Parts: sequence; C-alpha cells; structure tokens
Amino acid sequence: MKKIKTKIKGLFILQGKKFTDKRGWLKETFKENYFNKKMLFSITSKSKKNVLRGLHLQTKKSQDKLITCLKGKILDVAVDLRKNSQTFGKYHKIIISEKNSKSFFIPKGFAHGFLGLDKENIVTYSCSNYRDKNSEVSIRWNDKKLKIKWGINKPILSKKDKKAIFVSEYLKRR
Repeated sequence: MKKIKTKIKGLFILQGKKFTDKRGWLKETFKENYFNKKMLFSITSKSKKNVLRGLHLQTKKSQDKLITCLKGKILDVAVDLRKNSQTFGKYHKIIISEKNSKSFFIPKGFAHGFLGLDKENIVTYSCSNYRDKNSEVSIRWNDKKLKIKWGINKPILSKKDKKAIFVSEYLKRR
C-alpha cells in the first residue's frame, strides 16, 4: 500500500495492492500506522448511476473518513471546511473504483460526497467517530462558490441533500 499526498494538507490517496487469482481478489484498504487513527465505525452503501451523496460533514464529533469503492466506480469529492485552513473552500476530487484499488482518506473538517458512475456502486466508509445525526450538515453539491465540476446537471439526490445549505449559510452557523 502506498500513501499519496494531495495539494490539500491532511488529505491522502491510498493506492492499495490488489491480489487476484482464480478465486477472486483481495486488497488492503487501511493501515493504522499510516495515520495514527482509529476507525470506530463503518458504513457500506449501494448507489445507482447518477446518485450523488453529499456533501456531508458533522460539526460536532467530526470524523476522519476512509472511502473505498468495492464495486463500480465513483467520483469522490472532499471540500476543505476547516477553520483557518490555507485551503479553505478548495476541493479535491478523484475517481475511485473497484479496478484502480484506490482509497481516499479525508480528515475531520472536510465535507464529503460522491457521484455513482457505474450501473451499481458499492462504497464503504470507515470513520473515526460514530454518526451524530444532530450535528450533520449537508452542503449543496452545486454551490457556485465551490465550483465543483461533477459532470452532471441533474443527479439523483436524497430528500436531505435536496434541502442542503450553501457554504455561506454554513459559515454563519459556525
């Protein structure tokens, strides 16, 4: 496994090794000694093509996240919303797929979202803290201030994400 830095401090890509034989495949997705982080909670989601989940973050009990695509292909996006960060409001996006064996480590203070690119996309999130629905925030996927190029105009959204707030509103609440 290889740890690759991005242009945003604390945000990493993990390039895992995939071992394939006639039975199937096996790949590493996380090594605690790379980050000195404990992952306490895992979630797995299944999404159709054009489903956009996010942009999500927790204001209290924030979470480091490790995102891995087990099946399919996703466009994964992390937006830096850390106070006093030199890259506040900047984002990094990456294609994560079953085939490329990449994972995305997203530290606390980032909003996270992804877009399903294949017919069926299975994604696992490992998190350093438990979900706290009382501090969850959804930021609009198409907030003009963020300028994220998703490559889609009308994604499939949850009710929660349809009611997401703009970054400017998020900043007023902090």
